[in-house]
Order: sequence, then structure tokens, then C-alpha cells
Amino acid sequence: MFARLGRIVAHHPRSTVVVWLVLTVAGYALAVLGVHGESLFDRLSTGEPGVPGSESTHGRELLTDGSESGPSLTLALSSVDPSDPDVALAFAPSRSDLAAIPDVESVIDPLALPDGAANPAAAPLVATDGDGFLVVVTIEPGLTDDARSEALAAVEARMATVPDDLADAAPDVTGLIGGPTLIVGEITSQVEQDLRTGEAIALPIALLIMILVFGGFLAAAMPMAGAIASIAAGLATVLGLSYVMDIDASVVNVVTVLGLGLSIDYGLLIVSRFREELHRLVDDDEGRSARRRRGDGAVLTAVERTMATAGRTVAFSAVTVAISISSLLVFTPEILRAIGAAGCAVILIAVLTALTLVPALLTLAGRRLAKPSVLSRVPGLRWVLARTADVDTEEGRFSQLTGRVQRHPWWVMGGALAVLGVMAIPLAHLELRISGTELLPADSAQREFVDLLADQYPLSTTAPVVIVAETSLDEATAWAVELESLDDVASVDPPAADGSYVTIGVRPDTDDPGGEVARGVVEEIRALDPGFPTWVTGQAAAQIDFTAALADGALWAALIVGLATFALLFLMTGSVVIPIKALLTNVVSLAASLGVLVWVFQDGHLEDLLGFTSTGGIETYVIALVIAFAFGLAMDYEVFLLSRIKELHDAGRPTDEAVRLGLQRSGRIITSAAAIIIVVFSGFVAGELLVIKEVGFALAVAVLIDATIVRLLLVPATMTVLNDLNWWAPAWMRRIYDRLELTH
Repeated sequence: MFARLGRIVAHHPRSTVVVWLVLTVAGYALAVLGVHGESLFDRLSTGEPGVPGSESTHGRELLTDGSESGPSLTLALSSVDPSDPDVALAFAPSRSDLAAIPDVESVIDPLALPDGAANPAAAPLVATDGDGFLVVVTIEPGLTDDARSEALAAVEARMATVPDDLADAAPDVTGLIGGPTLIVGEITSQVEQDLRTGEAIALPIALLIMILVFGGFLAAAMPMAGAIASIAAGLATVLGLSYVMDIDASVVNVVTVLGLGLSIDYGLLIVSRFREELHRLVDDDEGRSARRRRGDGAVLTAVERTMATAGRTVAFSAVTVAISISSLLVFTPEILRAIGAAGCAVILIAVLTALTLVPALLTLAGRRLAKPSVLSRVPGLRWVLARTADVDTEEGRFSQLTGRVQRHPWWVMGGALAVLGVMAIPLAHLELRISGTELLPADSAQREFVDLLADQYPLSTTAPVVIVAETSLDEATAWAVELESLDDVASVDPPAADGSYVTIGVRPDTDDPGGEVARGVVEEIRALDPGFPTWVTGQAAAQIDFTAALADGALWAALIVGLATFALLFLMTGSVVIPIKALLTNVVSLAASLGVLVWVFQDGHLEDLLGFTSTGGIETYVIALVIAFAFGLAMDYEVFLLSRIKELHDAGRPTDEAVRLGLQRSGRIITSAAAIIIVVFSGFVAGELLVIKEVGFALAVAVLIDATIVRLLLVPATMTVLNDLNWWAPAWMRRIYDRLELTH
């Protein structure tokens, strides 16, 4: 099947390239430029990740659906005395202008109250240090999206000029404007900026690595072309998915980095195998000029053989990665399901570019790929490329390393497991979090605004724990007295009617709204029976519900991935031992990667180096993403290596020799692919959004561990220890393999 696909592409290379060029241009035009009316970034959402049907999500929905007010913006003025009559006089025109803006429902500030800032009702709007006040402007509810956006933009523009209006009465006055819509906009904007930053770092360095691997620019450019096409088509696919499901802002970067890394990996494997086959055919056909024409003879045969071998490996690898990513669809949180769906779509695109666009480009390049590159004529580069460019030899550094491992397999295996075990230790104190503006960089305007409210206007902020009660205001008020007596409760806000429900704000005795104390308060409240329906929501409640949802789906996800991976590796190798060994080594490798993630981002090490501030935990859904993505990438490299070892073993080589030669032939590609994908993930660590930093860092570490400790040491050591047991399977399973085996 793959050889036939290779023949089709090789006979129509220009048509294939043109099709992908059109798809790439169309993808960027739709997703980035929004030529149809709105870009992908216009359709992104953000907010607290929820679990459909959970108590915290239902409580939040009741508040949103029952609210009769429209959106609002808040101006926080600092270095200004709200009790100064001159300030009140200077602010009056600003208040009038804000109220006169079309579709503004109300303007609230402490200066408009009788006695001004001295009025007890003004307390929530006056800074605790007496050196500032808030102005809250609310928009009419029920507006169209365009009308609401225009009104908010007009209010924001007028708010920005208020400090100038007060300059004579308060020369040092400053203002910060904040609100939910601005927070969403800033996070979405940061996602787009981080995406550009990541690509700007990753693409040039990845291209440089491939030049060193292939010894020239021409061969290196082909996987890069596939990556660019994959990014464009991937973004367009996510745009399409945004019309059938909510797409969180972080989904874009996560799936983009996956598509970028995989498309380069797969293109790298295809190009490398083509060059190997072409060199072999050119040597065999030396002197036959008729076979030197592009599109004929050796080139067509090399494409067919490449697709029959490396093409099959790429497709098989993509299936294993897709299985791992699709496990996210088992979970109920919408953000995980969105990433699972988008991830599978991007994987399909990456494999399509590798199996069609890259072979088409190889056909067009023809025998030029078998000739030394112009770069090899440069004296300094010639020395470098001689030590980095791909070679077709059975002896080299990787076979020598494997030989040393095979002389002491038990020691190597024990040492590798010990190192991985030490790296996994921090995982024992993992703390899961769901953060809000903490995800933004420390110098973010919206994060500064939220921190200012928490510090100077605590009475104006929503309590960390909110109870939505379906009862009367009198009954809720009576129950609030009982809530004040709970352990670790500092205070309870007076119950307030909100539509058909009553809300009660509970403030735990802690500064950490998602920490252990706050979660304990949530559990205590949920254990009470007030005699009427209640729903507890807030950050701590959402964390509890999200963690429970992960636990509920974890077993099913593990079973699906484990059984599917076992079945695929069995059909590839005919062995029961190899799939079990692969699953176990991947689990150990994952634990080590997550341990490093906890040590860095939860414990706060490397804060200055990586440019972040620890939230005291790891974002809840990051754990699920890292496990799914890292497992898939580990299986990616497992397939790369096993396909070569199996190929050699089927050719009659003893197990030890097959392992040693298989690592020699695939080690360079695995190491190069790993280096590129580490660069890709590291490029997104350079971004500012914390959740993207965590995902990028964890996956970079996971790939580094897998490509070095696991793939170069642990795998050859265990296969050497097992020797011929590697290929064992019960007789009845062997009969199944003989009928269904996946071979070239």
C-alpha cells in the first residue's frame, strides 16, 4: 500500500506540491488573517477549566444564567485622595461622560454617594490605605456582540483619560483598567504572541540541526516545508473545530507545537531513508546514464522503497501517537476533549505531509540529494558536516555505545532505573492547581489589576469560595452563621439575592484560594446538609471537581492506550515481551519527567532562568496533557527503533547484533528528531503564558529523557538481558500474528 502511494506521488510530484501550496496559503488566510470575517484567535475562549455536570461548574452556570447585569469594566485609580473635594469636583465631568456613552447602564464610584468616601457604603470602592478608589461602569445586558464590544471599547477609551482629568487635583494619580473581557483578550493576545515567539525560535534552529544531519540545505528544507504546511493546515483545522466546540486559548499552542514537532520528525525519517536508498541504488547503477534522469529509475525506486519502509514506520508511529492523544477524549473536562480532538487532527495532517508532500519534493530534487552539498566545500563546515551528516554504515558511535551497554547490561539497566527513580521523587508531593490571571506574566496589566484589587479592595472582590443556594434570603442568612463556625473560615460575606438564587461568599483563613486550606473548607461545606439545594463553586471547588474527573477517566484512558499500544506493537513485532517492556519503560520515563516538572514549576526552582512565578502547583490539565503527549512521543521513538531492529532480526541477524545495528542505523535519526522536537518545545518555554511554559518544558524534558537514558541505554540493556525472550509469544498469539502481521 505504501509503495503504491509512493509510486503515485512520484509520478505526480508537481501536482502534489501545488495542492499542498494551495492548502497552506488557504490555511494561513483563514486561521491567521481571518479573510472570511474572523480569525482563529477571535474565536478562542479562556477562563477557569470546568467539568460539565460537576457541582462547581453547575454553580457557576447558575450564577451566569441568573445574572441580570451586563458586562463591566473597572477603573482603579491610585495616588489620589477620594475624600478631597477638589478630586470630586474634577471627577464629575468624567462620570457624566461615562454615563453618556451609548448602552452604558450605570456608573458607580464612591464620590457620588452622600458624604462621598466617608459613607459606609463606599467602603468596597475605597482603597484600604485611603489612597485610591474604584469606578465601575456596567453595560446594558442583552446587547448584540458588536454593540457590546463597541460600548466596552468606548468605556475603556474614556476611562484611560480619567487620570488626565484629575491631574490638577492629584498630580501623581495613575489608573488601571480591568475586567473579565480584558483578561480574556490579554490571554488570547498572549497566546498569539507566544505562538510567534515559539516559531521564531524553533524553526531556524530546527533547520540548522537538519542541515547538520543531512549535510546540506536542500534535504533539510524538505521536512521544514512539511512543517510549515502542517502548521497552516493544523490552524485551519482548529478553526473548524471552534465552530463545533469551545476552544480554549491554550489549545492552539499545544496542538501547534505537536504538529510542528511531529511533521519535522516524520519528514526527517522519510528524507533520511530516501537518501540511504538513493545512495545504494546510485552505487548499483553507476554508469547507467539513462537512470540519471529525475523521475526515472533510481529516484522512483528510492521513493517506493522509502515509502514501503520509512513510510510504513511513519504511519504506524502516527497511529500510536494518535491513540495516546485520543485518550484525552475519555475525560469529561471540555479543554481535554478539545485538545484530544485537535491533536488527532493535527497528527493526521503531519503524517499526510510526510507521506505526500515530502516524497513529492524528494522526487523533484532527484539525484541532487545523492551529491555532496555545496556546504561541504566550505573548509570549516566540511569538518563539522563530516561528523554530523547522515551516513549508511554498520559501525559508528551508536553501535559502539550499544556494544559497551551490551557488555554490562545489568549495571546499565540498574543505573538507568536508579537515575529515573531519583528524578521521579518530587512527583510524590504533586499539587494540582487551576489558575486564572496567575497564568499571565508578572508584568501583565490585568494581573497587576487583579493583584491590586486583592490587596487594596478586598471587599470588592469575589470570595474564594462561593455558595449558590436555592432558598430564601432569610434561610441563607441563618445558615451563614453556621458557616462562620467552620474550621479555617475567616469570614462569611452577607448573603445576597442574585436572580432566583442566593449567593454566600466564604473567605477561608488563607491567602491561597486554591490551596489545601481552601479545599478543606469546600469539603466541609459540601458535607453539610442545610435543608435546601446548594452548589459550592470557586477555584478550590473547581480543582476538586477537575481532579476527580481526571481520576474517573484515568483507568479507562490507561486501558485504552495500554491495550491498543500492546496490540499494535505485537502486530509489528510478533512479541508479547517487547510491548510489555515498552509500556513499563515509558511509565518510568513519564514519572521521571513529571518529577522534574514538579521540582521546577511547583517547587519554584529555575524561576529566574525560565521567567515565571510559581503558583505552588502544576496546572491540573497539564498533567493529563503531558502524560498523553509524552507517552505518544515515546512510542514514536520506540517504533523508529523497533522497526529497524525487527527488520534486521527478520533478515537473520542475532538479537544482540540486530539491536546494535538497529541503534546504529536509527540512533542518528532518533537523536536528531529528539533534538529538533526539544528545540520546538523549548521555543514555547520562551513564551510568557505559564501553562504553555509548563507543557513545553515538561515535553522537552520527557523527550530528552526518552532519547538518551531510555532509548540509548535502558532499551538496549533490557533487550540484551532478555535476548531471544524479546521475541517470545504464546503459540496461539503467534498464529494470530502470522495472519495479521504488519510488515513492509
